[in-house]
This record gives sequence, C-alpha cells and structure tokens, in this order.
Amino acid sequence: MSGHSKWATIKRKKGATDAARGKVFTRLARELTTAARIGGGDLDGNARLRKAVADAKAQQMPGENIKRAIQRGTGEIEGVSYDEVLYEGTGPAGTLFLVEGMTDNRNRTAAEIRKVFEKHSGTMGGSGTAGWAFDRMGVITLERASVTEDQLMEAAVGAGADDYRDEGEVWTVYTPPNDVDRVTAALEAAKLHVQSSKVAFIAKTKKNVSGREAEVCLNLVDALDEHDDVQSVHTDFDISEEELQRIAQLG
Repeated sequence: MSGHSKWATIKRKKGATDAARGKVFTRLARELTTAARIGGGDLDGNARLRKAVADAKAQQMPGENIKRAIQRGTGEIEGVSYDEVLYEGTGPAGTLFLVEGMTDNRNRTAAEIRKVFEKHSGTMGGSGTAGWAFDRMGVITLERASVTEDQLMEAAVGAGADDYRDEGEVWTVYTPPNDVDRVTAALEAAKLHVQSSKVAFIAKTKKNVSGREAEVCLNLVDALDEHDDVQSVHTDFDISEEELQRIAQLG
C-alpha cells in the first residue's frame, strides 16, 4: 500500500493475518507473471522480473509458486493474462487517489472499483482526475537505525538519487523512475540493507485530514487495498500520529 505505510498497521490489528498474506502472494504472482510476459523469463535481462522475484522471496513466497508464476508469463504453462490498469478518484475533503491494478477483465474491475469509491464517500473519475497531483518516482527505504546519514548521502546521492528523508523508523530515498535499480544497487554495494525498492506515485503536496474525514479516508484505502485486482493505492492525504492512535483505538 504505497503512500500510507505509516498507518498500514492499524488494520493489521484487526486480524485476518492469513488472508492478508494470501493477498500479498496473489499480488506478487500477478507481478511475476506480467513482468515475465512483457520482458521474458531471463532474470539477467529483465530488471522488472528480477525485482519481482526479490520481492517474492522477501515475503517468503515458495520457490515453486515463483517458478509457476514466471512460466505462466512466458507461456510455458497455461495461465491468465493480466492487463495493468490505473484508476483515479476523489475521497472525503477533496482527497485524491490513484489505484494501480492488474485484471483479466477491465470492465468488471472498473465497475467494482467505482462501487468501492461510492460506498466510502468517494467518486471514481476519468483520466486526469488525480494524476496531476502526483509525481512518478523511485522510492527506496532503509532501516533508520542501521544507516547513518553520511553513509546514505555518500551512496545514494552519489548514485543519482534526487532526495532522501528521515521518516522515523526508516530513511526514504527518492530517485527518477528509471534510476531506482541503479541507486538500489549502489546502496547494496555499499553494504546498506535495502528494505524495499519500487516505482510509485508520490503526492506533490499533502492534505491534512482529521476526525471523521480521516476515518473515512482510511476506510476507503482499506477497501480499495482489499480488492483482489488492486496492486497498490496512492493518496495525497496525511494524518497526524495523534489521530492515528485515536483511530487505532476505535478498532
């Protein structure tokens, strides 16, 4: 769930750990299949597939599952072909949403995502509804406690990163989309442990929300994220730590 990692733990407290893990595996398998279909099954020549395999292994996805997902993408075994989709919408208080997904039925998924928005005080719009408010960037995270700022500056900025930020428990490094793999490799070569590395939509400015609006925004994020065809949800709202603690207690 890109864009709202700091409050992702709220819904985890509600249980459904096994279901959540199953959803993660489903997303990983679809990405593996799509990456292999687009760029082939050779890891050395397919950076997207190489990243997908690394993500799957990090989530302890069984090796046989990874292999089958790749084979479905290359056509070695029969499987479903997924299309990448992007939905744009608005939520409470004028908040903006970008929803990335993979589907084998565009019409069905679009109709279902529209219903999710409407059920949670939102509206799904057309192209341009929300995209203007986000930048496409590479996003790399590292554990804050294990990396000094000097180490980060030397490795990341030297490799072409645009910016980095201290976000509490993690450092977040931002790069041009096409440079995320190169900067990640430079960090790893410097013996700095990378937690995650991806290309994501980052809000240009943040909208602070609180009270009931904050609760509805989070519910909309959760509902979108739980849809089988959704890969990631990006938003432009922000919620204070105090509000997050209050909302967590409601669950």
